[in-house]
Amino acid sequence: MASLTPTAKAAPKKPVGTLYRGREGMWSWVFHRITGVAIFFFLFVHVLDTATVRISPEAYNAVIGQYKNPVMGLGEAGLVGAVVFHALNGIRIILVDFWSKGTQHQRKLFWGVIALWTVLMVPFLVRHLSIVFGH
Repeated sequence: MASLTPTAKAAPKKPVGTLYRGREGMWSWVFHRITGVAIFFFLFVHVLDTATVRISPEAYNAVIGQYKNPVMGLGEAGLVGAVVFHALNGIRIILVDFWSKGTQHQRKLFWGVIALWTVLMVPFLVRHLSIVFGH
């Protein structure tokens, strides 16, 4: 007579979703893509607004005049933050790819990028935002 209880081993559970699971590697990847796309769109707009000088100097001055407000000042701060993070994280990616121990230290490198980004951005933001808001 056959047994009614299953004798086969249960299959191990497979991971669900992404393999990153929200760790430093995933956030580094996400932030690098976001900052890269933001920088790309800034460069596209920058080329277009700079090209208005060929149309007329008055048009160029009008476009540049639109940028002299606190909202754009905050946008400039965001742009600098994106460029600095993208550059530092790019160096981290190079180290992870080409340094033999890079993958072992990728989490430390990520937090190093965050720390260095903070050290560079705080003085910039103090100076820049004091100019933007006229203090």
